[in-house]
Amino acid sequence: MNAALRSVLPAPVVTIAATATAVPSNTITREDVKFYLGRVFEISERRLEAMMSVVDNAQVSKCHSLFPVEYTVEPRSLTKTNQEYCEHAVALGRKAAEDCLARAGLRPDEVDLLITASCTGFMIPSLDAHLIQQMGFRQNVRRMPFTELGCAAGAMAMSCATDFLRAHLGGNALIIAVELPTLTLQRKDVSQANLISAALFGDGAAVVLLTGAQRSGPRVLATETYTFSNSLAAMGFDLRDSGFHIQLSKDVPQMIGGEIRSLVDGFLFRQGLARDQIKGWILHPGGARLLRNIEEQLGLCRSDTQFSWDILREFGNLSSATILFILQEWLEKSHLATGDYALVAAFGPGFSAEFLLLQWN
Repeated sequence: MNAALRSVLPAPVVTIAATATAVPSNTITREDVKFYLGRVFEISERRLEAMMSVVDNAQVSKCHSLFPVEYTVEPRSLTKTNQEYCEHAVALGRKAAEDCLARAGLRPDEVDLLITASCTGFMIPSLDAHLIQQMGFRQNVRRMPFTELGCAAGAMAMSCATDFLRAHLGGNALIIAVELPTLTLQRKDVSQANLISAALFGDGAAVVLLTGAQRSGPRVLATETYTFSNSLAAMGFDLRDSGFHIQLSKDVPQMIGGEIRSLVDGFLFRQGLARDQIKGWILHPGGARLLRNIEEQLGLCRSDTQFSWDILREFGNLSSATILFILQEWLEKSHLATGDYALVAAFGPGFSAEFLLLQWN
């Protein structure tokens, strides 16, 4: 098919058919974080007081954790924590995947593309290979493990799944995002990034099924990736002998806030839309300050972003799984009508932003 003909044909329909989430049973509350900060980290009393204020302002009431807080704060080797990651990532990912497939009324052998996303541990063979063996996916299912995209990976996975389904008509793509950031806590690292991560990140898994078959659900109309210039040091992990050390620049909220309006307006303009036509704002809350900056720049009020605040408060930042948790809130609780547009936006290492335009159906 030549390019001219391809440009006038409508893109094949890709629909979000089902979602599911899973979290460990243990929780770490805001009060737990404040109680253990001074006991785990060797920091001055003045800095401890400042960190208490940071914890309060993070807007995270609690997050879920693989282990009780008493064990979570104990020092362990990279070998031990990665063993824990491998075991629990498979179990938690499988639980969420089985729930999602059940909601969609599909069997594992009906999935054509399996995407897994995780950045908080290391596995070769990757998570998807383990789940293929355990859950009964076809041996010729296409595989795409994402390991280095951080908080943006859930949204980027939906974009890649959309591209796949437009090329494989009638297919099904399953995205499994599993993050266990409590395993990356460094007890001897008193950097601001590590201390903030102790108050911000939680464990969990989220799964979404996209399909090219005729189903009800939001349709993916367009996707786009943007990588910021001179931003490699903004966010990421530094792998050392003691494990994963988070890198998180204090300038990230300002960097995104300074460009988010032009990025969103440009993306929508290329789809023939304007910002006031968007009824649903499915935004990744990297943190409270970032979310407030986005609200201010896009002219949004709290009611527009309430689901993002709710997930941040009850689960913390779950890295790649966060945007899928928020998507599920919109699917289950929003009052969007058929034809309404929604924007998905997530941000991660690179430093990158991922956008998807959805239309409720």
